[in-house]
Amino acid sequence: MASAAVACATLLALAGCADSDATANQGASSGSGGVVPNADVNGDGKVVIGVLSPGDINDNGYYQSFVTGAETFAKEKGWEIIKRGSVPESEALSAARALCQQKVDMVALGASELKDAIPASEEAVCEKTAWYVPSSGNVEQTPRIMLSTDDPAQSILSAGYATGVLMQQRNTKKAAFVAGMEVDFNINASKAFQAGIKSVIPDANITTTYAGDQDDAAKAKEAVQAQIDQGVGAVYPYLGGSTDAATRLANTKKLITLTPGTDRCDSADPKFDVSVLFSPGDYFTEALKLFADGKLEMGVQKVWTIGKDPYPTVKLCGDNPEAKQKIDQFMEDIASGKIDASAEVERLGK
Repeated sequence: MASAAVACATLLALAGCADSDATANQGASSGSGGVVPNADVNGDGKVVIGVLSPGDINDNGYYQSFVTGAETFAKEKGWEIIKRGSVPESEALSAARALCQQKVDMVALGASELKDAIPASEEAVCEKTAWYVPSSGNVEQTPRIMLSTDDPAQSILSAGYATGVLMQQRNTKKAAFVAGMEVDFNINASKAFQAGIKSVIPDANITTTYAGDQDDAAKAKEAVQAQIDQGVGAVYPYLGGSTDAATRLANTKKLITLTPGTDRCDSADPKFDVSVLFSPGDYFTEALKLFADGKLEMGVQKVWTIGKDPYPTVKLCGDNPEAKQKIDQFMEDIASGKIDASAEVERLGK
């Protein structure tokens, strides 16, 4: 990763300016990679962030979360946000060009489905822009973009560990993982959750149920009720729009519950015991903070690490110092390499 003390030659290449003073004043484009020292990349006296999302940015879920935190931070900084949701993949490239024509300082993609927009970063119209791109391993790194990614095993393993600590305190050994479709991301999350619990309670009994749909409340409640009937003490509703319905049912039996990505500790209806934070909006907001501080770097992949970065993380809801200390230490051990999350999932996530 390049040093923050970028050489003059690099700054000139980034901004295309005549001298280093002009570069400092006008900011730097992402043209040759390196640190972008000024959020006003194009030097027009204002900062404008352009966001493209493949989904509905008013969905009260995943896609909206990407924009919400950014808007809050931008408002605090006096920045402007231009946003467009429900962008078809076939229109990603033209939509990115349109943002650059509006002289945005950053183009941010809400999800890697819009990766076809990235070639615009190489074009003259987008010369003086920074690019923020979430990656799921399917996006090629280029000098003009920052890739943002995480290791899901870290956050879900830690969620399972937190659940195991709370289960141990409540003297229960049964837990459930309820997801929608039986697809890879749910299957892998289920294994990581199981591994986390078993790292605390080796003989725990963890059952996974696939409701068949991430958003169907009736199916989610049916799946949770089946687990309640089996006497579980904890349930992880790893769902979308049906999360609240599933959690409310779990609340009727005072089961341990967790969030699938966002901070809901202040929610009273439904109530959550653990917030598992890996929202794309959280990562984007942290990247904007780096952008504001002149520390955002193009041409690199930023891997957000639990126990090291602000996100992802696992947050206990309520006052439980003993459990919090154990969970925080577990995440720190992942960050230091003492615990290999992927290896733990492979060993215990059966």
